[in-house]
Amino acid sequence: MVQADTVQADERYDAGDEARDIAEVPAVELINTVAVHLLSAAAVKVGLADDPQEQTDLDEARKLITALAGLVTAAATEIGDHHARPLRDGLRSVQLAFREASSIPDAPGKGPGEKYTGPVN
Repeated sequence: MVQADTVQADERYDAGDEARDIAEVPAVELINTVAVHLLSAAAVKVGLADDPQEQTDLDEARKLITALAGLVTAAATEIGDHHARPLRDGLRSVQLAFREASSIPDAPGKGPGEKYTGPVN
């Protein structure tokens, strides 16, 4: 949070400005933005980043992938196939990467997010 005494009077933090800004953003854009953040974080946690030895955390990846799968599945009919298809593709990619990174594979249909997407091969 910005401290009021550290900024010029004309630069003071106004939560009302943020509320007006978010009100102008279409729902499809917000859903896509959240999904891309979840997808990016999941990719890092399954080891698809610059430093996989330090950044891989499959427990965290499972949570992120499951949240992404729930969001994409729930929102797909609302945002339309044009927007949902790339999100589904990214989701499937991180689900497969999770399977490859896991030393103890989940049973088919029991992997992260698969209760929403069905088994991923």
